[in-house]
Amino acid sequence: MSQAYTLHTPEALRNALRMGASCVYHPFKAAPFYLNLPLNTQPQKLDIRLDSLPTIPTYEPTIPAADHNLLEAVELLKSTGKVAIKAGGGSRPFASQVRALAEAAGAVVVEAPGSLGILPDSHPQNMHVGGSKGSISGNYAMQEADLLVAIGSRAVCQSDCSGMGWPKAKHVININADPVDVQHYAQTTALNGDIGEVVKLLLSELSKGGVSNKAEWLKDCAAKKGDWTAFKSDLYAAGAVNDEVWHRGVMTQPQAIKAAADFCKKHDAIKFFDAGDVQANGFQVVEDDRVGETITETGASYMGFAVSALIAGGVAEEGRYSVAFTGDGSFMMNPQVLIDGVEHGVHGTIIIFDNRRMAAISHLQLAQYGNDYRTNDGVAVDYIAMANAVEGVLAISGGHSAEDLSEALEKARAHKGLSVVHVPVYHGENPIGGMGAYGNWNVGNWCDDVQDKYLKMSI
Repeated sequence: MSQAYTLHTPEALRNALRMGASCVYHPFKAAPFYLNLPLNTQPQKLDIRLDSLPTIPTYEPTIPAADHNLLEAVELLKSTGKVAIKAGGGSRPFASQVRALAEAAGAVVVEAPGSLGILPDSHPQNMHVGGSKGSISGNYAMQEADLLVAIGSRAVCQSDCSGMGWPKAKHVININADPVDVQHYAQTTALNGDIGEVVKLLLSELSKGGVSNKAEWLKDCAAKKGDWTAFKSDLYAAGAVNDEVWHRGVMTQPQAIKAAADFCKKHDAIKFFDAGDVQANGFQVVEDDRVGETITETGASYMGFAVSALIAGGVAEEGRYSVAFTGDGSFMMNPQVLIDGVEHGVHGTIIIFDNRRMAAISHLQLAQYGNDYRTNDGVAVDYIAMANAVEGVLAISGGHSAEDLSEALEKARAHKGLSVVHVPVYHGENPIGGMGAYGNWNVGNWCDDVQDKYLKMSI
Protein backbone atom coordinates (compact mmCIF):
# COMPACT_ATOMS: atom_id res chain seq x y z
CA MET A 1 0.00 0.00 0.00
CA SER A 2 3.09 2.25 -0.01
CA GLN A 3 3.40 5.16 2.48
CA ALA A 4 0.72 7.03 4.46
CA TYR A 5 0.46 10.01 6.79
CA THR A 6 -2.32 11.06 9.14
CA LEU A 7 -2.77 14.82 9.34
CA HIS A 8 -3.42 14.90 13.08
CA THR A 9 -3.07 18.69 13.23
CA PRO A 10 -3.33 21.27 10.40
CA GLU A 11 0.21 22.54 11.12
CA ALA A 12 1.56 19.14 10.04
CA LEU A 13 0.56 19.87 6.43
CA ARG A 14 4.07 21.00 5.45
CA ASN A 15 5.65 17.76 6.64
CA ALA A 16 2.88 15.65 5.11
CA LEU A 17 3.41 17.27 1.71
CA ARG A 18 7.16 16.86 1.95
CA MET A 19 6.82 13.16 2.72
CA GLY A 20 4.23 12.73 -0.02
CA ALA A 21 6.40 14.47 -2.61
CA SER A 22 9.38 12.27 -1.77
CA CYS A 23 7.15 9.21 -2.28
CA VAL A 24 5.28 10.04 -5.50
CA TYR A 25 8.35 11.66 -7.13
CA HIS A 26 10.84 9.06 -5.92
CA PRO A 27 13.59 8.75 -8.56
CA PHE A 28 13.38 4.97 -8.98
CA LYS A 29 10.49 3.64 -6.90
CA ALA A 30 7.67 6.14 -7.24
CA ALA A 31 4.51 4.98 -5.46
CA PRO A 32 1.10 6.21 -4.27
CA PHE A 33 0.95 8.25 -1.08
CA TYR A 34 -2.10 8.16 1.19
CA LEU A 35 -2.90 11.33 3.13
CA ASN A 36 -5.47 10.64 5.82
CA LEU A 37 -7.57 13.64 6.90
CA PRO A 38 -9.47 13.05 10.16
CA LEU A 39 -12.90 14.68 10.31
CA ASN A 40 -11.89 16.97 13.17
CA THR A 41 -8.87 18.22 11.21
CA GLN A 42 -10.59 18.92 7.89
CA PRO A 43 -12.58 22.08 8.84
CA GLN A 44 -9.77 23.86 10.70
CA LYS A 45 -8.21 27.03 9.31
CA LEU A 46 -4.47 27.26 8.82
CA ASP A 47 -2.16 30.28 8.48
CA ILE A 48 0.96 29.27 6.61
CA ARG A 49 3.53 30.85 4.32
CA LEU A 50 2.97 29.46 0.85
CA ASP A 51 6.64 29.81 -0.03
CA SER A 52 7.48 27.42 2.81
CA LEU A 53 5.56 24.56 1.23
CA PRO A 54 7.70 21.93 -0.51
CA THR A 55 8.10 21.92 -4.29
CA ILE A 56 8.44 18.91 -6.58
CA PRO A 57 11.82 17.36 -5.74
CA THR A 58 14.39 16.71 -8.43
CA TYR A 59 17.18 14.15 -8.29
CA GLU A 60 20.40 13.92 -10.25
CA PRO A 61 21.11 10.49 -11.78
CA THR A 62 23.57 8.52 -9.68
CA ILE A 63 26.42 6.33 -10.90
CA PRO A 64 28.57 3.74 -9.08
CA ALA A 65 31.26 5.45 -7.04
CA ALA A 66 33.88 2.71 -7.58
CA ASP A 67 35.32 1.54 -10.89
CA HIS A 68 36.23 -2.03 -9.93
CA ASN A 69 32.67 -3.40 -10.15
CA LEU A 70 32.16 -1.71 -13.52
CA LEU A 71 35.37 -3.17 -14.95
CA GLU A 72 34.49 -6.60 -13.55
CA ALA A 73 31.08 -6.41 -15.24
CA VAL A 74 32.67 -5.41 -18.55
CA GLU A 75 35.06 -8.36 -18.41
CA LEU A 76 32.16 -10.73 -17.70
CA LEU A 77 30.18 -9.36 -20.65
CA LYS A 78 33.17 -9.72 -22.93
CA SER A 79 34.24 -13.20 -21.90
CA THR A 80 30.97 -15.07 -21.28
CA GLY A 81 29.48 -16.93 -24.22
CA LYS A 82 25.81 -17.08 -23.20
CA VAL A 83 24.53 -13.77 -21.85
CA ALA A 84 20.88 -12.99 -21.11
CA ILE A 85 19.44 -9.68 -19.95
CA LYS A 86 16.36 -9.79 -17.73
CA ALA A 87 14.67 -6.45 -18.40
CA GLY A 88 12.46 -5.69 -15.41
CA GLY A 89 9.87 -2.98 -15.05
CA GLY A 90 12.53 -0.49 -13.96
CA SER A 91 14.17 -0.74 -17.37
CA ARG A 92 11.18 0.75 -19.22
CA PRO A 93 12.46 4.36 -19.34
CA PHE A 94 15.76 3.07 -20.75
CA ALA A 95 14.64 1.02 -23.75
CA SER A 96 17.23 2.48 -26.12
CA GLN A 97 20.03 1.87 -23.64
CA VAL A 98 18.97 -1.74 -23.02
CA ARG A 99 18.86 -2.38 -26.75
CA ALA A 100 22.29 -0.84 -27.26
CA LEU A 101 23.77 -2.94 -24.46
CA ALA A 102 22.24 -6.15 -25.82
CA GLU A 103 23.61 -5.48 -29.29
CA ALA A 104 27.05 -4.46 -28.05
CA ALA A 105 27.40 -7.45 -25.69
CA GLY A 106 25.80 -10.08 -27.94
CA ALA A 107 23.14 -10.71 -25.31
CA VAL A 108 19.52 -11.75 -25.68
CA VAL A 109 16.75 -9.99 -23.76
CA VAL A 110 14.07 -11.71 -21.68
CA GLU A 111 11.11 -9.42 -21.05
CA ALA A 112 9.08 -9.14 -17.87
CA PRO A 113 5.29 -8.77 -18.05
CA GLY A 114 5.77 -5.08 -17.29
CA SER A 115 8.55 -4.41 -19.81
CA LEU A 116 6.94 -5.60 -23.05
CA GLY A 117 8.26 -3.66 -26.01
CA ILE A 118 11.65 -2.93 -24.42
CA LEU A 119 12.94 -4.23 -27.76
CA PRO A 120 10.74 -4.33 -30.87
CA ASP A 121 8.95 -7.67 -31.05
CA SER A 122 10.72 -8.64 -34.28
CA HIS A 123 14.19 -7.79 -33.00
CA PRO A 124 16.22 -11.03 -33.24
CA GLN A 125 17.56 -10.62 -29.70
CA ASN A 126 14.12 -10.18 -28.13
CA MET A 127 13.27 -13.55 -26.60
CA HIS A 128 9.88 -12.42 -25.19
CA VAL A 129 8.69 -13.18 -21.66
CA GLY A 130 10.17 -15.82 -19.41
CA GLY A 131 8.88 -17.72 -16.39
CA SER A 132 5.85 -19.83 -15.56
CA LYS A 133 3.77 -17.93 -18.11
CA GLY A 134 6.72 -17.32 -20.36
CA SER A 135 7.62 -18.36 -23.88
CA ILE A 136 9.63 -21.15 -25.46
CA SER A 137 12.36 -18.69 -26.40
CA GLY A 138 12.36 -16.64 -23.19
CA ASN A 139 12.52 -19.75 -21.04
CA TYR A 140 15.28 -21.24 -23.19
CA ALA A 141 17.38 -18.13 -22.58
CA MET A 142 16.69 -18.32 -18.84
CA GLN A 143 17.56 -22.01 -18.71
CA GLU A 144 20.77 -21.86 -20.73
CA ALA A 145 22.41 -18.51 -19.94
CA ASP A 146 25.78 -18.56 -18.17
CA LEU A 147 25.55 -14.89 -17.21
CA LEU A 148 22.43 -13.05 -16.05
CA VAL A 149 22.30 -9.29 -16.45
CA ALA A 150 19.36 -8.13 -14.31
CA ILE A 151 18.27 -4.58 -15.18
CA GLY A 152 15.61 -2.82 -13.11
CA SER A 153 14.25 -6.15 -11.90
CA ARG A 154 12.68 -7.00 -8.52
CA ALA A 155 13.17 -10.73 -9.10
CA VAL A 156 9.50 -11.60 -8.66
CA CYS A 157 7.85 -15.00 -8.43
CA GLN A 158 6.59 -15.24 -12.02
CA SER A 159 10.17 -15.78 -13.14
CA ASP A 160 12.34 -16.61 -10.19
CA CYS A 161 10.09 -19.04 -8.31
CA SER A 162 8.75 -20.75 -11.41
CA GLY A 163 11.49 -23.36 -11.68
CA MET A 164 12.65 -21.69 -14.92
CA GLY A 165 15.06 -19.08 -13.56
CA TRP A 166 18.79 -19.23 -14.32
CA PRO A 167 19.81 -22.77 -13.27
CA LYS A 168 23.10 -22.57 -15.22
CA ALA A 169 24.04 -18.96 -14.51
CA LYS A 170 27.41 -18.76 -12.78
CA HIS A 171 27.33 -15.04 -12.12
CA VAL A 172 25.00 -12.04 -12.09
CA ILE A 173 25.46 -8.43 -13.12
CA ASN A 174 22.71 -6.44 -11.44
CA ILE A 175 21.97 -2.86 -12.54
CA ASN A 176 19.51 -1.14 -10.23
CA ALA A 177 19.16 2.19 -8.43
CA ASP A 178 17.73 0.44 -5.38
CA PRO A 179 20.50 -0.68 -3.01
CA VAL A 180 18.44 -3.64 -1.79
CA ASP A 181 17.19 -4.98 -5.12
CA VAL A 182 20.66 -4.70 -6.65
CA GLN A 183 21.92 -7.28 -4.13
CA HIS A 184 19.10 -9.80 -4.62
CA TYR A 185 21.31 -12.62 -5.95
CA ALA A 186 24.45 -14.21 -4.61
CA GLN A 187 27.53 -14.11 -6.86
CA THR A 188 26.52 -10.61 -7.97
CA THR A 189 28.50 -7.75 -9.43
CA ALA A 190 26.26 -4.94 -8.22
CA LEU A 191 26.10 -1.72 -10.24
CA ASN A 192 24.03 0.47 -7.97
CA GLY A 193 22.92 3.59 -9.81
CA ASP A 194 20.81 5.14 -12.53
CA ILE A 195 20.27 2.53 -15.24
CA GLY A 196 20.86 4.95 -18.11
CA GLU A 197 24.11 6.26 -16.63
CA VAL A 198 25.42 2.80 -15.73
CA VAL A 199 24.70 1.40 -19.19
CA LYS A 200 26.39 4.42 -20.76
CA LEU A 201 29.57 3.56 -18.84
CA LEU A 202 29.35 -0.11 -19.86
CA LEU A 203 28.87 0.79 -23.51
CA SER A 204 31.90 3.07 -23.40
CA GLU A 205 34.09 0.25 -22.13
CA LEU A 206 32.59 -2.36 -24.48
CA SER A 207 33.27 -0.11 -27.46
CA LYS A 208 36.98 -0.63 -26.88
CA GLY A 209 36.56 -4.11 -28.37
CA GLY A 210 37.40 -7.62 -27.35
CA VAL A 211 33.86 -9.04 -26.94
CA SER A 212 33.83 -12.82 -27.42
CA ASN A 213 31.92 -14.31 -30.34
CA LYS A 214 28.30 -14.87 -29.38
CA ALA A 215 27.14 -16.06 -32.82
CA GLU A 216 26.31 -19.63 -31.74
CA TRP A 217 24.33 -18.43 -28.71
CA LEU A 218 22.35 -15.97 -30.80
CA LYS A 219 21.72 -18.62 -33.45
CA ASP A 220 20.35 -21.10 -30.89
CA CYS A 221 18.13 -18.45 -29.31
CA ALA A 222 16.85 -17.38 -32.74
CA ALA A 223 15.84 -20.99 -33.45
CA LYS A 224 13.86 -21.12 -30.21
CA LYS A 225 12.20 -17.83 -31.09
CA GLY A 226 11.16 -19.44 -34.37
CA ASP A 227 9.68 -22.34 -32.43
CA TRP A 228 7.68 -19.92 -30.27
CA THR A 229 6.39 -18.05 -33.32
CA ALA A 230 5.30 -21.31 -34.96
CA PHE A 231 3.64 -22.49 -31.73
CA LYS A 232 1.61 -19.29 -31.50
CA SER A 233 0.59 -19.46 -35.14
CA ASP A 234 -0.72 -23.00 -34.72
CA LEU A 235 -2.84 -21.97 -31.71
CA TYR A 236 -4.32 -18.99 -33.52
CA ALA A 237 -5.14 -21.06 -36.61
CA ALA A 238 -6.75 -23.94 -34.69
CA GLY A 239 -10.24 -22.45 -34.95
CA ALA A 240 -13.14 -22.59 -32.54
CA VAL A 241 -13.25 -25.19 -29.77
CA ASN A 242 -16.43 -26.76 -28.46
CA ASP A 243 -17.12 -25.59 -24.91
CA GLU A 244 -19.35 -27.42 -22.43
CA VAL A 245 -20.60 -24.20 -20.81
CA TRP A 246 -21.41 -22.32 -24.02
CA HIS A 247 -22.67 -25.49 -25.79
CA ARG A 248 -21.00 -24.51 -29.04
CA GLY A 249 -17.66 -23.74 -30.61
CA VAL A 250 -16.04 -20.57 -29.24
CA MET A 251 -12.68 -18.87 -29.55
CA THR A 252 -9.86 -19.69 -27.19
CA GLN A 253 -8.47 -16.85 -25.11
CA PRO A 254 -5.24 -16.68 -27.15
CA GLN A 255 -7.25 -16.39 -30.37
CA ALA A 256 -9.50 -13.67 -28.99
CA ILE A 257 -6.64 -11.75 -27.36
CA LYS A 258 -4.62 -11.91 -30.57
CA ALA A 259 -7.49 -10.44 -32.60
CA ALA A 260 -8.00 -7.67 -30.04
CA ALA A 261 -4.27 -6.93 -29.81
CA ASP A 262 -4.05 -6.64 -33.61
CA PHE A 263 -6.95 -4.18 -33.50
CA CYS A 264 -5.14 -2.10 -30.88
CA LYS A 265 -1.96 -2.06 -32.94
CA LYS A 266 -3.91 -0.93 -36.00
CA HIS A 267 -5.40 2.02 -34.09
CA ASP A 268 -2.42 2.73 -31.79
CA ALA A 269 -4.63 2.07 -28.77
CA ILE A 270 -3.24 1.41 -25.30
CA LYS A 271 -3.90 -2.09 -24.00
CA PHE A 272 -4.71 -2.40 -20.27
CA PHE A 273 -4.62 -5.96 -18.92
CA ASP A 274 -6.50 -7.05 -15.83
CA ALA A 275 -5.25 -9.60 -13.33
CA GLY A 276 -5.95 -13.28 -13.99
CA ASP A 277 -5.98 -15.67 -16.91
CA VAL A 278 -6.55 -12.91 -19.48
CA GLN A 279 -3.40 -11.16 -18.30
CA ALA A 280 -1.35 -14.36 -18.17
CA ASN A 281 -2.24 -15.29 -21.75
CA GLY A 282 -2.04 -11.64 -22.76
CA PHE A 283 1.61 -10.97 -22.14
CA GLN A 284 2.42 -14.22 -23.95
CA VAL A 285 0.35 -13.14 -26.96
CA VAL A 286 1.03 -9.42 -27.47
CA GLU A 287 3.76 -8.37 -29.87
CA ASP A 288 4.70 -4.83 -28.86
CA ASP A 289 7.28 -2.70 -30.60
CA ARG A 290 7.72 -0.06 -27.91
CA VAL A 291 7.23 0.37 -24.21
CA GLY A 292 3.79 1.66 -23.22
CA GLU A 293 1.70 -0.18 -25.80
CA THR A 294 0.68 -2.62 -23.05
CA ILE A 295 0.14 -1.73 -19.39
CA THR A 296 -0.52 -4.39 -16.76
CA GLU A 297 -0.46 -4.46 -12.98
CA THR A 298 2.37 -6.99 -13.48
CA GLY A 299 0.98 -9.85 -11.48
CA ALA A 300 -0.08 -8.06 -8.29
CA SER A 301 -3.58 -9.60 -8.55
CA TYR A 302 -5.39 -6.25 -8.63
CA MET A 303 -8.63 -7.51 -10.14
CA GLY A 304 -10.46 -4.57 -11.72
CA PHE A 305 -7.24 -2.73 -12.58
CA ALA A 306 -7.77 -2.59 -16.34
CA VAL A 307 -11.33 -1.28 -16.36
CA SER A 308 -10.44 1.28 -13.67
CA ALA A 309 -7.43 2.43 -15.70
CA LEU A 310 -9.71 3.48 -18.54
CA ILE A 311 -10.89 6.40 -16.39
CA ALA A 312 -7.48 8.01 -16.84
CA GLY A 313 -8.38 8.70 -20.47
CA GLY A 314 -11.39 10.73 -19.38
CA VAL A 315 -9.54 12.65 -16.67
CA ALA A 316 -6.44 13.42 -18.76
CA GLU A 317 -6.25 16.72 -20.63
CA GLU A 318 -5.44 14.77 -23.78
CA GLY A 319 -7.00 11.36 -23.35
CA ARG A 320 -5.97 8.49 -25.61
CA TYR A 321 -8.23 5.71 -26.86
CA SER A 322 -7.60 2.62 -24.77
CA VAL A 323 -8.90 -0.93 -24.50
CA ALA A 324 -9.29 -2.83 -21.22
CA PHE A 325 -8.74 -6.59 -21.51
CA THR A 326 -10.58 -8.19 -18.60
CA GLY A 327 -12.06 -11.50 -17.55
CA ASP A 328 -15.61 -11.90 -16.29
CA GLY A 329 -14.39 -12.26 -12.71
CA SER A 330 -12.11 -9.22 -12.81
CA PHE A 331 -14.79 -7.08 -14.44
CA MET A 332 -17.19 -7.86 -11.60
CA MET A 333 -14.67 -6.46 -9.13
CA ASN A 334 -15.53 -2.97 -10.41
CA PRO A 335 -18.65 -2.70 -12.60
CA GLN A 336 -18.93 0.83 -11.17
CA VAL A 337 -16.63 1.80 -14.05
CA LEU A 338 -19.65 1.72 -16.36
CA ILE A 339 -21.07 4.72 -14.54
CA ASP A 340 -17.71 6.44 -13.93
CA GLY A 341 -16.74 6.02 -17.57
CA VAL A 342 -19.81 7.86 -18.78
CA GLU A 343 -19.54 10.50 -16.07
CA HIS A 344 -15.95 11.36 -17.00
CA GLY A 345 -16.37 11.14 -20.77
CA VAL A 346 -14.13 8.13 -21.38
CA HIS A 347 -13.61 7.07 -25.00
CA GLY A 348 -12.52 3.49 -24.59
CA THR A 349 -13.59 -0.13 -24.81
CA ILE A 350 -13.89 -2.92 -22.26
CA ILE A 351 -13.51 -6.43 -23.68
CA ILE A 352 -14.93 -9.06 -21.33
CA PHE A 353 -13.35 -12.45 -22.05
CA ASP A 354 -15.98 -14.64 -20.43
CA ASN A 355 -15.19 -18.25 -19.48
CA ARG A 356 -17.53 -18.27 -16.48
CA ARG A 357 -14.76 -18.96 -13.96
CA MET A 358 -11.50 -17.84 -12.35
CA ALA A 359 -9.48 -19.69 -14.95
CA ALA A 360 -6.01 -18.78 -13.66
CA ILE A 361 -6.79 -20.48 -10.35
CA SER A 362 -8.46 -23.40 -12.13
CA HIS A 363 -5.30 -24.06 -14.16
CA LEU A 364 -3.10 -23.82 -11.09
CA GLN A 365 -5.31 -26.28 -9.18
CA LEU A 366 -5.39 -28.70 -12.09
CA ALA A 367 -1.61 -28.54 -12.54
CA GLN A 368 -0.94 -29.18 -8.84
CA TYR A 369 -3.77 -31.45 -7.76
CA GLY A 370 -5.45 -32.74 -10.91
CA ASN A 371 -8.77 -31.19 -9.90
CA ASP A 372 -10.23 -27.69 -9.79
CA TYR A 373 -12.40 -26.70 -6.86
CA ARG A 374 -14.98 -23.91 -6.57
CA THR A 375 -13.47 -21.66 -9.21
CA ASN A 376 -16.69 -21.41 -11.17
CA ASP A 377 -20.43 -21.10 -10.56
CA GLY A 378 -23.69 -21.91 -12.28
CA VAL A 379 -24.95 -18.34 -12.44
CA ALA A 380 -25.23 -16.98 -15.98
CA VAL A 381 -24.77 -13.22 -16.38
CA ASP A 382 -25.92 -11.24 -19.42
CA TYR A 383 -23.10 -8.71 -19.48
CA ILE A 384 -24.43 -7.03 -22.61
CA ALA A 385 -27.80 -6.32 -20.98
CA MET A 386 -26.06 -5.27 -17.77
CA ALA A 387 -23.83 -2.73 -19.52
CA ASN A 388 -26.57 -1.42 -21.83
CA ALA A 389 -28.63 -0.63 -18.74
CA VAL A 390 -26.25 2.29 -18.14
CA GLU A 391 -27.18 5.24 -20.33
CA GLY A 392 -24.30 6.23 -22.59
CA VAL A 393 -22.67 2.79 -22.71
CA LEU A 394 -22.71 0.77 -25.93
CA ALA A 395 -22.52 -2.98 -25.26
CA ILE A 396 -22.34 -5.52 -28.09
CA SER A 397 -21.39 -9.12 -28.74
CA GLY A 398 -17.88 -9.94 -29.92
CA GLY A 399 -19.13 -13.03 -31.74
CA HIS A 400 -17.38 -16.37 -32.08
CA SER A 401 -14.51 -15.74 -34.48
CA ALA A 402 -11.59 -13.37 -34.91
CA GLU A 403 -13.43 -11.71 -37.78
CA ASP A 404 -16.54 -11.20 -35.63
CA LEU A 405 -14.48 -9.69 -32.83
CA SER A 406 -12.55 -7.35 -35.10
CA GLU A 407 -15.81 -6.08 -36.60
CA ALA A 408 -17.33 -5.59 -33.14
CA LEU A 409 -14.28 -3.67 -31.95
CA GLU A 410 -14.52 -1.30 -34.91
CA LYS A 411 -18.15 -0.60 -34.00
CA ALA A 412 -17.19 -0.06 -30.38
CA ARG A 413 -14.43 2.40 -31.29
CA ALA A 414 -16.83 4.39 -33.47
CA HIS A 415 -18.99 5.00 -30.39
CA LYS A 416 -17.81 8.29 -28.86
CA GLY A 417 -17.99 7.07 -25.31
CA LEU A 418 -17.53 3.91 -23.26
CA SER A 419 -18.25 0.62 -24.98
CA VAL A 420 -18.30 -3.02 -23.87
CA VAL A 421 -17.63 -6.03 -26.08
CA HIS A 422 -18.53 -9.42 -24.64
CA VAL A 423 -16.63 -12.48 -25.92
CA PRO A 424 -17.35 -16.03 -24.76
CA VAL A 425 -14.08 -17.97 -24.61
CA TYR A 426 -13.15 -21.59 -24.11
CA HIS A 427 -12.09 -23.18 -20.83
CA GLY A 428 -11.17 -26.83 -20.59
CA GLU A 429 -8.40 -29.39 -20.85
CA ASN A 430 -7.79 -29.00 -24.59
CA PRO A 431 -4.15 -27.80 -24.78
CA ILE A 432 -4.90 -25.31 -27.55
CA GLY A 433 -7.06 -23.39 -25.08
CA GLY A 434 -4.09 -21.53 -23.57
CA MET A 435 -0.51 -20.46 -24.20
CA GLY A 436 0.92 -22.99 -21.77
CA ALA A 437 2.54 -22.83 -18.34
CA TYR A 438 6.11 -23.79 -17.57
CA GLY A 439 8.09 -25.01 -14.58
CA ASN A 440 6.77 -25.44 -11.06
CA TRP A 441 5.66 -22.55 -8.91
CA ASN A 442 6.76 -22.38 -5.30
CA VAL A 443 3.25 -23.24 -4.07
CA GLY A 444 1.26 -26.29 -3.01
CA ASN A 445 2.59 -29.70 -3.97
CA TRP A 446 5.54 -28.13 -5.77
CA CYS A 447 7.02 -26.42 -2.71
CA ASP A 448 9.53 -29.08 -1.66
CA ASP A 449 10.82 -29.66 -5.18
CA VAL A 450 11.28 -25.97 -5.90
CA GLN A 451 12.85 -25.24 -2.51
CA ASP A 452 15.33 -28.08 -2.95
CA LYS A 453 16.21 -26.85 -6.42
CA TYR A 454 16.85 -23.29 -5.29
CA LEU A 455 18.80 -24.29 -2.21
CA LYS A 456 21.12 -26.33 -4.41
CA MET A 457 21.55 -23.66 -7.11
CA SER A 458 24.69 -21.55 -7.25
CA ILE A 459 22.93 -18.15 -7.24
